[in-house]
Amino acid sequence: MKHALITLGLALSLCQIATAQAQSTADKIAAALELDYRTEAERARDRNRRPGRALAYIGLEDDMKVFEFGPGGGWYTKILAPVLRDRGELIVGYPEEWLADMGDLRSAPEYDKVREVAMDMGWDEDELVYTFEEIDFESKKLDMFLNIRNYHNLSLDDRKAFNQAVFKALKPGGTFVIIDHTRRHMQPDDYENWRREDPVAVLAEVQQAGFELEKFSDMFYRPDDTLEYEVGRRTVTGNTDRFFFVFRKPK
Repeated sequence: MKHALITLGLALSLCQIATAQAQSTADKIAAALELDYRTEAERARDRNRRPGRALAYIGLEDDMKVFEFGPGGGWYTKILAPVLRDRGELIVGYPEEWLADMGDLRSAPEYDKVREVAMDMGWDEDELVYTFEEIDFESKKLDMFLNIRNYHNLSLDDRKAFNQAVFKALKPGGTFVIIDHTRRHMQPDDYENWRREDPVAVLAEVQQAGFELEKFSDMFYRPDDTLEYEVGRRTVTGNTDRFFFVFRKPK
């Protein structure tokens, strides 16, 4: 009986520790959303982008090693950097001149442990896609790789190599997260949909690289987005329908 009580007590303690750790990450995300270096424009996007819910859904923990590809102006970076600063690691990948667009964020104390990977890539103005001399994330044994609103920028020629490079950089059991603006299935390219992506094609391409689809969310389903217009148009911007996939590298 004594041993059973000890075992039960140990199990309860472990559950409490696990719960505390989960709460700790959630608390850090909530605190990051309130940091002064987030602008009013960035805060205004929280209603639509739902960062707290999205990061909880993908299973972010504060001790993870996370790669953020294509941080843009650093909207997600400002949240991820302080959450991962003490116990985990955040790596951002972009060309050096594009990283400069994050401005003062790079000198913020919350950013001081972020590792930057200056990727050898550019932009094709005619085809409206990234160009790569080499796809190298300079990272190994990642817990998570984030490609948020960037998959549509990959050319058909580069997608296979990109997904294979992500697969190589992740540790077994690691996750590959993709969120992007939705395009109708099999719709040909045109100016109105160039920043949209076919989710069926993404499913096929990523699984062909060896990943397994773990789950998907309708968190960003928008019934009033007719999928007709460029995502920057006034009638749709900030309210686009987006697919949300979480893939896993098999153990």
